Amino acid sequence: MGGCFFARAVGAHCPGGRERPTVAEFSKTPKTHEEQLAILEGRGLRVADRESALHRLAHINYYRLSAYRLPLTAPGEPDRFRPGAAFEDLCRLYDFDQSLRRIVLDASERVEVSVRASWAYALAHRHGAFAYEDPGLFRSAEEHAALLRRLDEELERSREEFVAHFRSKHGLRRPPVWAASEVLSFGLASRFLSELKHSADRQEVARGYGLDERILVSFLHHLTVVRNHAAHHARLWNRRFAITFQIPRRPERLRASLNPDPVGTRRVYNTLAMLVELAGSIDPEYELRPALLELLRRLAPEEHGLMGFPPDWESRPIWNPRGPR
Repeated sequence: MGGCFFARAVGAHCPGGRERPTVAEFSKTPKTHEEQLAILEGRGLRVADRESALHRLAHINYYRLSAYRLPLTAPGEPDRFRPGAAFEDLCRLYDFDQSLRRIVLDASERVEVSVRASWAYALAHRHGAFAYEDPGLFRSAEEHAALLRRLDEELERSREEFVAHFRSKHGLRRPPVWAASEVLSFGLASRFLSELKHSADRQEVARGYGLDERILVSFLHHLTVVRNHAAHHARLWNRRFAITFQIPRRPERLRASLNPDPVGTRRVYNTLAMLVELAGSIDPEYELRPALLELLRRLAPEEHGLMGFPPDWESRPIWNPRGPR
């Protein structure tokens, strides 16, 4: 967990200019669950129920679980737990993050389905059933060709009956845009939207969400990254994202709810606030806000801070729609 462990484990370069060891020189041996628990106890973590702790370690990789230790450790000592920190606290953060991923995946699915439908509708009505095949509607012919190749791969993998229907009955290599949109991955749908040449085409899609097209495109790029982390069971809690999104100026309630701090923009707070905003546009009956509030209230304020939450986040308009504007 400390220093250059992971670099040594994979034979990578260690900080400080030290030579990377070979696999043959790697001397660490695998630890049993009992030994893993002993390491945690040796670093000051209190274990009230050893049987339960060993069961958790048997089903959650030690290094996955230990990634949640940060708020439980002493300042400046990531491998020394603060007095009173317990194994149950570690599991509480892990369980919180697992629930957060499920909520984010569900909300992201709704955004994905909606954006694909809006993109297909806008292109079909503005430019025709096969507009997505027209390189003249996209920024770069080379990038457009790459997008079509990826779409063709998706069509080849698809087992949807409508794909075979359009090929056998109509002799089409690719189906019309309203059908083709149904096989797009989230990332590919985001690229098909962002690569449209004319801002008016992009804005036609963004209009239904009350956003400027540049904001929507920026957020979708970010959301595909967040969704991929969630889908692959990677940590969202306290993660620092490399891909951020542009803070909107309008609507005012959204701008006032986001965290513009350079550090905060790289955490998951802004993602969640934007998802609440989009969810309201897509399905007013979808209760994303209450689900998130119920989950978030399980955490202490300092644990919110590690996710980029501003101290007054609950009073901001997105989270408190009945409060003052």
